Amino acid sequence: MSDHSATEIIPYSPDHKEALITLSLRAWAPVFEKMKRELPVFIYDSFYPDGWKERQSKDVAAFLVAEGAWTFVAVTSGEVSGFVGLRLHPDDQMGEVYILATDPGHQRQGIASALISHVEDRMRQQGMKISMVETSGDSGHLPARQTYEAAGYGTLPVARFFKQL
Repeated sequence: MSDHSATEIIPYSPDHKEALITLSLRAWAPVFEKMKRELPVFIYDSFYPDGWKERQSKDVAAFLVAEGAWTFVAVTSGEVSGFVGLRLHPDDQMGEVYILATDPGHQRQGIASALISHVEDRMRQQGMKISMVETSGDSGHLPARQTYEAAGYGTLPVARFFKQL
C-alpha cells in the first residue's frame, strides 16, 4: 500500500512512455480477461486479432505520441502509479477523459479520482463546459464505471449495434 498523500501529478514526458504502456497492460489485464469471456467472439477477434496486449500497447503508444501534451502522470513515492489522457473538443465545449489507468498496486487509493480532478481543472482552464468519459458496460469495466460515478459523472444511454459480416 502506498500513501496517496505522497502522490504528485506531473505532465507526461516521452521518458514515461514505456512505463505507461507497461502500467496499462497490468491495469487492464483483468478487464480484457472478462471482455474475452463476455463479448461475442467475432467482435473480440476483430478488435484483437493479435491479442489485446499487442493492440493495447500500440493504442497507448499512438495516443502518447499524438496527444502526450494532454497526458498527466501520477507519481507516488517516486513510482509511476497512474496516468490520464485528455482530449479537448472545443466545438462542443467539452473535454474528454480519454484514457485512464492506475497501477494495480495503487488502485482504490484515490489516484484515479485525483487524476480525473486534475484533468477537469485543465478542461476548465481551456474553457470547456462539459467533461465526458466513455467506458464499456461489461463486468470488466465495472470498477471504471464506479470511479466515474463517484466523481459525479452520469450516464447518457447510447446504443452501439454490431453485426457479423
